[in-house]
Amino acid sequence: MTNSPGTAADGGRSAPITERRYLAPFILITSLFFLWAFGVNLNDILIPHLKKAFGLTDFQSSFIYFLTAFPAGRVMEKIGYKKGILAGLFLCAAGAVLFLPASSSRVYGFFLFALFVMACGQSFLEVAANPYVTILGPAASAERRLNFAQSFNAVGAVLSPILGRSFILTGVEYAPAQIAAMSAAQLGAYRAAEASTVKGPYLMIAGIFVIVAVLIRLAHLPDVQETAVEGRAAGAEKSAGSILSHAHLVKGVVAQFFYVGAQVGVASFVIRYAQFSVPGTTAKVAALYLLLHQVGFMAGRFIGSGLMKRIAAASLLALFAGASLLCATVALLASGVIPVWAVVFIGFFHSIMFPTIFALGIKNLGALTKRGSSLMVMAIVGGAFFPAIMGRISDAASIQKAFLVPLLCYVYILYFGVQGYKPAAVTGLERTSLGSESTPL
Repeated sequence: MTNSPGTAADGGRSAPITERRYLAPFILITSLFFLWAFGVNLNDILIPHLKKAFGLTDFQSSFIYFLTAFPAGRVMEKIGYKKGILAGLFLCAAGAVLFLPASSSRVYGFFLFALFVMACGQSFLEVAANPYVTILGPAASAERRLNFAQSFNAVGAVLSPILGRSFILTGVEYAPAQIAAMSAAQLGAYRAAEASTVKGPYLMIAGIFVIVAVLIRLAHLPDVQETAVEGRAAGAEKSAGSILSHAHLVKGVVAQFFYVGAQVGVASFVIRYAQFSVPGTTAKVAALYLLLHQVGFMAGRFIGSGLMKRIAAASLLALFAGASLLCATVALLASGVIPVWAVVFIGFFHSIMFPTIFALGIKNLGALTKRGSSLMVMAIVGGAFFPAIMGRISDAASIQKAFLVPLLCYVYILYFGVQGYKPAAVTGLERTSLGSESTPL
């Protein structure tokens, strides 16, 4: 048995991001992060385009993932990662295809069903792809590998609104009075023309999901063999009580809940905060701050994965959480344009949090990895919970005071990065392994 690279005194931080034998599978799985980000964020363009009266709230969209993530983890315990990824891709493709008749019928229930099918597929991809990336290479670089793969999720999040505006939005807008003055035939023709613009893009998205599914089906993805803790029966290892006995996982789920809540809450109120902090700021100028916030998030993913070559993942998480805490403090106490830039910079410091918390939380779970991953995905419901609290505080006091909410979230994330991530020592726990290779990863 040979030693894995990067397991010396540097704590493994010099380990390569992956090994040559896993490069093709790593590229294929990384493409999934871009695809589901593109699909999710394109809905932000599609929903108000089809029918503003039926726009989904953050709670509705987050709750869909909450409902579907844990069943996805249980299913993948039976069918494995590869079949789970294929199931997710085909569900996403089916959901994208369903957008075509839904947009033509303009029936909200049909549209919601299409969105639900696509969300089910995205839950499968989240639950499967995140832990699978962590094992496609040396264990020492697992967090860095997941951060790099998640960087393409951020690229998809930035590109999808740009492409959506180009290919879906027609730029034809009528005032309510103009619409009221239209005849039934004119109104029907206008709505049909608006709805038809989604058909081409979503048909193309469905085709891309199918092509990637075929490539993954034909590719040789390493088999995953997750071994249980020595001395425990497989059934006992997979019990609900057992999964909650891993304190670092439970703390990771809580940290993920707080992180997603803070990330969605801050991003949702960047424009409003800029207009509050600098009176007279137009919506167009305020939107530029939001764009910079998102670009900083994308850049931070790539930069963060590079920094992990020299800085331990947990230490970098603590550093970024501390910086976010400082920025939120400035946003809460200062006035003028400086706190606006502090909010913009939070986007950069948010960048590594989701993948790093995810990778640290599922570490050393063995046979419980899939179930632990599903709990991590379910934690995104925080994206519905905390922004609502920020909204209430904003209505009752001011949007500036609402930034106390993400500030408190960063306190817990800082704790997780300093202490909470540490798994309890378990005698006889074997790592997840790939195929029949004897080389430790």
